[in-house]
Amino acid sequence: MSKPKVAFFDFASCEGCQLNKLNLENSLLSILELVDIVEFREAMDDRADEYDIAFVEGSISTPTCVERIHDIRRRSKILVALGACAVQGGINALRNSQPAEWVKEVVYGDDKYLFPSIPVQPVSAVVKVDYEVRGCPMSTPEFLHILKSLILGRKPEIFDHAVCVECKSSENECVLETGMFCLGPVTRAGCGAVCPENGQYCSGCRGYVSNINTDGALEMLAENGLSRLEAVKRLRLFCSSELVELDGVK
Repeated sequence: MSKPKVAFFDFASCEGCQLNKLNLENSLLSILELVDIVEFREAMDDRADEYDIAFVEGSISTPTCVERIHDIRRRSKILVALGACAVQGGINALRNSQPAEWVKEVVYGDDKYLFPSIPVQPVSAVVKVDYEVRGCPMSTPEFLHILKSLILGRKPEIFDHAVCVECKSSENECVLETGMFCLGPVTRAGCGAVCPENGQYCSGCRGYVSNINTDGALEMLAENGLSRLEAVKRLRLFCSSELVELDGVK
């Protein structure tokens, strides 16, 4: 029985999610026993025509990106978005709030006409995405769970409850009680509350729960000393594409 053909692709991103995969260490050898990695620019030069599973990192930000992601989608049985940029547009999407020509002028100066661009979009805004691995960088335990599930023909477990649930399960002290701000009450779980677990606040890199109470989140942040403007900035840092249509966030 042939192994599933797996490929990794990158778009507009820092490529930290790809580096995270190379840091799987002992798990990496076990993965290689179960799959054939047929494309992975950061690790090999090989190419393939079709893929059983394609993992895509990064946001869609140029006309060329649109053409390329459609081509990858056509050749893939399953497509998985990796990390905040691919899932939500990530930090890259913050540029959408500024005039496009001004952004190109600031970044490229006189060469701005050499770099056609479009508003930053998550992968799911352009093609069908079957599964998502959230986080900045991606959560390696979640990546392994989804990959193993797909190899075994099972449907991966997808979380849609808040990081606070994981914090309470681990009996962590609530960082809000220590004077920090935290987006754990509105951020999707699945990371094991890794930041609060280590004494840091949740910055919302995994995107928000589907039933997010935006007004409640703003009130919570205001109670912890943030102005409305600063609170909106914190909420939009990784997820501006998710919040653009929500009432109460301007």
